[in-house]
Amino acid sequence: MKIRFQFAVAALVFTLTAQAQRRSADELTQLARNHDASLKSAIEASFAPKALRDGTAWLSHEHAFFFALQSQSAPQLVIDEQPPVAMQRVADSDLWFAAPSMERLDALHGFYYVVNGEHFGGSHDVPAFGPMHYADAKTPQGTLSPKYEIVSKIYDGMRSDYWIYVPAQYRVDKPAALMVFTDGQSHIKRVANQPAELNVIDHLIAAGKMPIAICVFTSPGDISGSPDTPTYRFVEAYAKKWNRTLKDSMRSTEYDTVSDRFARFLRDELLPEVEKKYNIRHDAYSRAIQGSSSGAIAAFNAAWQMPDQFSRVLSWIGTYTSIQWREDPTNPDGGHDYPEKVLRGPKRNIRVWLQDGSNDQENPRYGSWPLANLRMANALKAQGYDFHLLFGDGTHNAAQGRATLSQSLTWLWRDYDLAKTAQTFEQEETERAQPPFRVRVVNRSSE
Repeated sequence: MKIRFQFAVAALVFTLTAQAQRRSADELTQLARNHDASLKSAIEASFAPKALRDGTAWLSHEHAFFFALQSQSAPQLVIDEQPPVAMQRVADSDLWFAAPSMERLDALHGFYYVVNGEHFGGSHDVPAFGPMHYADAKTPQGTLSPKYEIVSKIYDGMRSDYWIYVPAQYRVDKPAALMVFTDGQSHIKRVANQPAELNVIDHLIAAGKMPIAICVFTSPGDISGSPDTPTYRFVEAYAKKWNRTLKDSMRSTEYDTVSDRFARFLRDELLPEVEKKYNIRHDAYSRAIQGSSSGAIAAFNAAWQMPDQFSRVLSWIGTYTSIQWREDPTNPDGGHDYPEKVLRGPKRNIRVWLQDGSNDQENPRYGSWPLANLRMANALKAQGYDFHLLFGDGTHNAAQGRATLSQSLTWLWRDYDLAKTAQTFEQEETERAQPPFRVRVVNRSSE
C-alpha cells in the first residue's frame, strides 16, 4: 500500500509539473483545438502575469502564433492593421486567446487589441521567424568556442570578451571568410526549438548563400580594472555627465566614437588573436561586420575608416546621431556627421544594408534614430553606393533585424566568388531607378 501511495504521489507531481511547464505556440494551439481542460494552466505557465494583463503576451514558431490576454471584456485582435479578429475565451476564466497563422515569415509584424472600442496593449516588434532560424538534422552545425578575453592597449587596459564560431565546413588548409558581430554576447545563444542567428548562418553556408566564414562575436569592454588611465578618465566623466554606468559608457566610447580607434582594436588586437587559431582571409572583399544600435555605427565606422579591412556592413537600428559629439575643435565629429561624410568624402568600396523602423526612438540629447537612418540611406544613394534600406514599423529593437537576417546576409554576400579578392561594388539598377526616400508627418495634428 505504501509503495502504491508513493507511486501515485509521484505520478501526480509529474502530471502537475508537466501541466505547469511553459508550452510552445504549437502546443498551446493544439490544446486549444482539442478543448483541453489544461489550456488555462498552460497559458498561465507560458506567459508572465504582467504580459497577460498588459496585452503583450505572444509566442510563435514559424507560421504558428498564439496570443493571450487577460480581460473582463471580450477583446478583438488586430494584426498588421488588418480587420480585427474575435478572440476565444478560455472556459471558466478571464483569459482570451487567438491562434492565427502568419503567412509572411522572415518579417516583422505588429499587433494590438481592441477592448470596449479602445486600442489596448500590443507591440510593433513581433518577428515571424522562417525555417532558417531553426536547427534541423540535415544542416551541419558549427562550433562555438568558449569565452575568450583580450586586454587592449589601444583602450588602456580595457578587458573585452569574445567568442569564435567555426562552421562545420571549415578546413584549416583553406582560408575562410570573416564576419565580426559587435555586442557579440547577444548573438551566441542557441536553444532547442528556439530561433537563433547561429542557425541562420549554418543554413546559409550549407546552401551556398554565404561563404564558409569564421564568425567573431565581440562584446563591449570593461575599463573598471584600469583606473587612472586616459580611457578610464574619459569614460568616467562621460558616465557622470549623462548618468550612465561605467560599462555602458565604455560601450559608447568604443562604438559611437567617429575615429579609427575601434577599427584599430579589431585589426591590431582582436583579429590577430583569432588568426592564431584559424586560417582567415585578409582581403576586405571576404570580410563583413554587423552591429545593432551603437554597434551598428561601430560596424559602419570600422568599414568607413578601414575599407581595406571590411567591405560589407550590416547595420540594424544604427545610432547615426550625436551621441559622442563634443565641442572639441581637434575631434568634433559625431555620428550625425556621417551622412555629410558620405556625401562629401572620398567614396569607399563598401556594401551596406541598413535597417530601422518608424517607431524607433527620438532622443532630445542626440536626435532622431529613424531620420538619421533615412539621411544615411539618401546619402549612400546619392553617391552611388551599393546599399539597401529595410524600413519597417519597429521600435529601437533588434526584432526586425533578426527576423530578416537570412535576407540581409544573402544580399550582403550575394555574388561572392571564392576565387576573387576584390570587387567594385555598384549600386543596383533597381535602386538607381528609385527616387530618394521621403518622409511625412503621420502622428500629429495637421494644424
